[in-house]
Amino acid sequence: MTTRDDHADAADGPRRELTRAHAYWRANLRLVASLLAVWFAVSFGCGILFVEPLNRIEMFGFPLGFWFAQQGAIFVFVLLVFFYAAAMRRIDRRYGLDDDERETG
Repeated sequence: MTTRDDHADAADGPRRELTRAHAYWRANLRLVASLLAVWFAVSFGCGILFVEPLNRIEMFGFPLGFWFAQQGAIFVFVLLVFFYAAAMRRIDRRYGLDDDERETG
């Protein structure tokens, strides 16, 4: 004989999974938004908006604003890609979605 609590527990399973999926997606979007903000600040901010003050500083013989517009934004983008991969691995593990093959025993 099933009780009312048995039905409630059965209904909580899909609801719990949906809440967990929303939390995972929210963490992913928060990470992406943060990294896009950093990339925007470096590429647009340092390469265009703040180019004049940054050009007073030299890096490898070039004005820093020019360097950011030509090279720095690319380097930061590559670093952000590696950071994103590491952060997503942590998020995947937190929500039990990691796909690493682990040997047992």
